[in-house]
Amino acid sequence: MVGSRPTPRRTNVYIDSWNLYFGCLKNTPYRWINVAEMCRLSLPVHYHINRIRFFTARVAARPGGDPHGPVRQATLFRALQTLPNLTMHFGNFLVSTPMMPLVTPLADGTRFVQVIKTEEKGSDVNIATHLLVDAFDNDFEAAVIVSDDSDLVEPIRLVRQKFRCHVTVLSPRGKSRELSLVATRFRKIDPAVLAASQFPHSLRDAHGRFSKPAAW
Repeated sequence: MVGSRPTPRRTNVYIDSWNLYFGCLKNTPYRWINVAEMCRLSLPVHYHINRIRFFTARVAARPGGDPHGPVRQATLFRALQTLPNLTMHFGNFLVSTPMMPLVTPLADGTRFVQVIKTEEKGSDVNIATHLLVDAFDNDFEAAVIVSDDSDLVEPIRLVRQKFRCHVTVLSPRGKSRELSLVATRFRKIDPAVLAASQFPHSLRDAHGRFSKPAAW
């Protein structure tokens, strides 16, 4: 009918936190991010957020790295846990020191050097698992994926084809052609939305008052 409003859609959001961080938050002033507000500002008004699943891993201090990183991350997690419809799902943070080949050998003939390698493991599988189980349980009518990870192409395709649900990809980088081809809607996260989606400097939870890390 002309002038009618779109039917409200019960919506679940699935956030790959590492993809979000390295895609559009690192080295910006927007790391104190309220992901619920980010999604609200990025989605159509008839998308009613039912739940937010936040997939991440706890970082550990590493040699030569930032010793305060784990503390800042824990403070952000505390802020996120003040959001009533958000649950956190943890993978693993791995640190290794493999020998890796140099593109150009050094003058003394050195071809390999030992490097510090960090990896987050598990989030892509966890996102795919919860996305498909939630679809099977009829927990949403629309799903929102915050990631650029092309490993999620197949679960997104299945949710659209088997369960007839809309799937929006909010892309941190805006460059995932694979996801853009299978999603109902694909859009890059707007930096202006990030700027407008910051937690207040000071928050309170069941343990008392806490504040945004000074280094942020």
